[in-house]
Amino acid sequence: MQGDMSGTADWPEAGFPGIRINPDTLQPQIVNEDVVRETLAASTDPADQIFVLLVEGHASEAAELLAEARFKDPESFLLRIFEAEVLSVSHRMDRAVGLFRQLLAEAHGTPGEALALQYLGRAQYAAGQTSAAVESFSKALDLRVAESADAAQIYSSTVALQRARDVLDLAC
Repeated sequence: MQGDMSGTADWPEAGFPGIRINPDTLQPQIVNEDVVRETLAASTDPADQIFVLLVEGHASEAAELLAEARFKDPESFLLRIFEAEVLSVSHRMDRAVGLFRQLLAEAHGTPGEALALQYLGRAQYAAGQTSAAVESFSKALDLRVAESADAAQIYSSTVALQRARDVLDLAC
């Protein structure tokens, strides 16, 4: 979908220009290829390239860049999140969920806790663990509201929580 966001304007932002969260799959999706390419061309942050590769489903390429970036910045919480995302994109959901749980335990009581919960919820949702995803999204939303987080983050958690609840209700 190049240069066109029609029908996706109400999708939650994914934290990168031209990429939004699909409210049905709860996965990031490129909605404006031109904006993504322009932003990448202007960026010097390897996390940006890694994120776009993950969104495009290029797990092995993302893993290579991630290894280099982690070597330079081994403590980066975002890069550690992306490490778990590589597992998700590679359809190794049990391992991804396990790593997100580990990151959540490490982030407890820090500003990264809500982010870890949101990513954990997405991995749980993708793995079919809908009840657990509802719990993770609910906690992420509560934390984001309590922290007066950016409205886009609160909206993203709200949409994810509602979608997971809807799926759970359909299963009952």
